[in-house]
Amino acid sequence: MRYVLGLPTDQVERQAEFLTADAVAEVAQAAEENGFDAVSVTDHPFPQDKWLAHGGHQALDPMVALSFAAARTTTVKLLTNVFVLPYRNPFLTARAVASLDVLSGGRVIFGTAVGYLRSEFAALGMSYEDRGERTDEALRLIKEAWSGGSVDLTTTSLQVHGHTMRPAPAQRPHPPIWFGGNSKRAMRRVVEFGQGWMPMPQPAAASKLTRTPALESMDDLAGRIEFLRGIAGDAQKPTPDVCFVPFGMRMTESPTVADFDTLGSQIDSYADVGVDWLSVPFSGDDRDSLIRSIEEFGKRVING
Repeated sequence: MRYVLGLPTDQVERQAEFLTADAVAEVAQAAEENGFDAVSVTDHPFPQDKWLAHGGHQALDPMVALSFAAARTTTVKLLTNVFVLPYRNPFLTARAVASLDVLSGGRVIFGTAVGYLRSEFAALGMSYEDRGERTDEALRLIKEAWSGGSVDLTTTSLQVHGHTMRPAPAQRPHPPIWFGGNSKRAMRRVVEFGQGWMPMPQPAAASKLTRTPALESMDDLAGRIEFLRGIAGDAQKPTPDVCFVPFGMRMTESPTVADFDTLGSQIDSYADVGVDWLSVPFSGDDRDSLIRSIEEFGKRVING
């Protein structure tokens, strides 16, 4: 099993202490030193107040935050969990990801998704109903740009005649692409374009808001992973990695030592159904307590 530490760069209102260059770098370094395989950040460029009042959150820009994490680490992977692809021009995204991959020595995992907040799409001037189609198109365009060769193509909104993006990403042919979302369409997108799937625990009551199907039990998770492996096999593609936030942990919550022990006893169960990575959220009242929690998790779960 491999482990992802969610950096607390979404704690904008609660803990400004974590929103410094030194804090981001120090927490990422602690994750690397205590056995985590990746650190991750989330993405919400301009959320609506109504959503924030009902459990939503702010976030630092993911590429900027991960660049500070990269500067103090050497081996830990840098995961966007998740970067909302149809919010942005695909070539600007390609440039940002390639830049981070080059400067980090090839450590980026590009975790992305189609997004679900209609209000944020509207604020950014991006269409909502066709976000899935635009995501697929963006992925094709990004891969073209990452080739490092001259690109010629025309879409409904873009005219590209002899344009080249260099340096190309350090990882060839490109950084791993992972997708979030519980739907079968998300899984098919993984097989068509990517190398990893990031489902999430989802109560049925929240599915309407997040616009992704419920995922409430280990049996649900096992069934989805079986479906993913089936379509990968049919397409003669390698089995994608699966990265999951453990049941009972939300990305914005802070686990306790008791949570660590519970998760430690469940690792084999997650591995048995096909989970390769567990993405664990972390927070704390201050930087010292957060780092102590990271150290405790390393002792009890990763190296226990």
